[in-house]
Amino acid sequence: MKIVDCDFWIQTFRYFQSAVDKQRWLSMILSKARSSSSHGERGKVHSGTHSKAACIPDFGQLLEARDYKGAITVLQFKRMVEGCDKRTLEWLAYAHFHHGEHDKALVLYKELLSVLDADPNYHTYSSACLFYLANYDEAKQAALRGKRTESGPESPLQKRILLHIAHHQNDEIKLLEYHNSLGEKHEDQLSLASIHFLRTQYQEAIDIYKNLLLKNRGWLALNVFIALCYCNMDLYDVSLKVLDMYLQVHPESPLAVNIKACNNYKLCNGSIAEENLKSLQDTLKIAPIENYLVNHNIVVFRNGDGASQAWPRMLGILPEARMNLVIYHLKHGVDRAEIQDAYSMVKDFEATTPQEYIVKAVTCASLGQQMENPDLLKQAQQYFQLVGASASECDTIPGRQCMASCHFLLKQFDDALIYLKSIKEYSEEQDEFNWNYGLALAASGAYKEAEEALLLICSEDFLSDYYYQAWLSYCYIATGKANLAWEIHLRTAAPSPSFRCIQLHQIRYSF
Repeated sequence: MKIVDCDFWIQTFRYFQSAVDKQRWLSMILSKARSSSSHGERGKVHSGTHSKAACIPDFGQLLEARDYKGAITVLQFKRMVEGCDKRTLEWLAYAHFHHGEHDKALVLYKELLSVLDADPNYHTYSSACLFYLANYDEAKQAALRGKRTESGPESPLQKRILLHIAHHQNDEIKLLEYHNSLGEKHEDQLSLASIHFLRTQYQEAIDIYKNLLLKNRGWLALNVFIALCYCNMDLYDVSLKVLDMYLQVHPESPLAVNIKACNNYKLCNGSIAEENLKSLQDTLKIAPIENYLVNHNIVVFRNGDGASQAWPRMLGILPEARMNLVIYHLKHGVDRAEIQDAYSMVKDFEATTPQEYIVKAVTCASLGQQMENPDLLKQAQQYFQLVGASASECDTIPGRQCMASCHFLLKQFDDALIYLKSIKEYSEEQDEFNWNYGLALAASGAYKEAEEALLLICSEDFLSDYYYQAWLSYCYIATGKANLAWEIHLRTAAPSPSFRCIQLHQIRYSF
C-alpha cells in the first residue's frame, strides 16, 4: 500500500528553537546588553547637586559603571578639545569594543598602528575586533603580527584569539596546538570552556566553570554560563535553579533574564517567557529592536508571529535566526515556493549541531515529497540517520524521532514503530506524535491501533486536513466502520477531497 503524502517531518518539529546565546556571539550581545543596562547605572554616575550638572563626567567612572555609550561621548568630546592623544584613542577604542561596535574600535586601532613605533599589541586588539566581525582570515593575520617569540605568539591573548579562530576555521591541528598552549590562568580556562561550549561539550564546560567557582566564590556570573550549558542540555529546571543565584543579585541582567525566559518557554509556554522579557524591557526602558536577542526571542515566544519582518534582519547576527526562519517557511508553506525558500536557506549551509541537521533533513524531505525527488528524499534520510545514530543523540527523544523518520522514508514501517513506541510515554499528548504514530501503525496494517492514535488528535489544523480525514476513513473501513467513514465524507466541504476519499474507499474495498 502506498503511503499518502503527509506532513510527517514538519509536524515532528514542533517548536521553534529559541535563541539561547551561543558563545560565539556572547561577548558582542553581552556588551550590547551592558550598554543598554547602563541606563539604570547612569543615575548613579550623574546624580549630584545641580551645581555639578555642568561638570564633565569622569570617563573612568562611566566605564566602571559599564556605561560605554556615556564613556564614548565623554572621550569623543575630550578628543575634540584636546586633540588625538594616544591614551584617549586607546580608551575610546576600548569603549567602542565593549559597546559592541567592533568596526569603530578597529578603525581606531588602525589609526594607532599608523604611527611610527606603534605598540605591537594593537595588532592583537585589532585581531579581536576582526574576530567579532567574523573576518577570521584577517583576524589570524593580525594576531600573528602581534608580539612574538621564537616559539610563536607571545601574549596569552594572542593564543586565545588564535584558538578560537582555529575552531571557526575547522583547523583541528592548530586547535590542538593552541589548546595545549593554554595555562591555568582563569582567562585561559574560561576560553577553553568557551571552546567546549561551541563544540557542544557542555559537561566539560560546566566542570571548568564549577572549578573556577569553587576557587572564586564571588564570581557569580559563572552561574550564568553554567545555566546556559544546562539549558542547552535540555535540563531547564536545573538551569533555572542555578540562574536564580545570579538573578537574586543582578535581577536586571539582560543575558540572565533571557536564559530564564528560554527555560520558561520550554517548561511552560511562550506567554510566561514573553513576560520575562517584557519585564526586562520595562526595567531597561529599551525597545525590542535595540536588542536583537530580545527581539528575536519575542517572535519565538509568539510562535513565529512577525517572523517574516524580524528574522531576515538578523541572519548575519544571530545563528538561530536562520534555522528559525527555515522552520517558519516550512510550517507556513502552503505552496512549493515557500518550501523552496526554506531549502535555498539550508542548501549550502554547513550544519554543525544535531538541531541544524534535523532542520536540513526536514527541509529536504518536505521539498523531496512535493517534487517527488528521490535524491532529496535520500539526502533527508541520511541526515536523519546521522543524527539518530550519533552517540550523543541516539538515546534522546529527538534522536529516536530521527531514526523513526529515517525508517519511514525507507518505508520500513515496522522499524519506525520500534522507535516511536520507545518514546510514546513521553509524547502521547502531542498531536504531532499521534499523527506520526497513527500513520506508521496504519502502514503496518494495525488499523485498530492506528484509529485509536488518530482519534487522540485535537488540533483543528489536523482535523480539517484531507490526509487526516483520508487515513481515518481508511482505518474506519478496515475495522468494519464504513458508516463512520461515510460521515467524514458527508462533513467534507470541498468536493475534490471528498471525491478522492470515495476513490480511496472504492480502491480498497470495491465500495
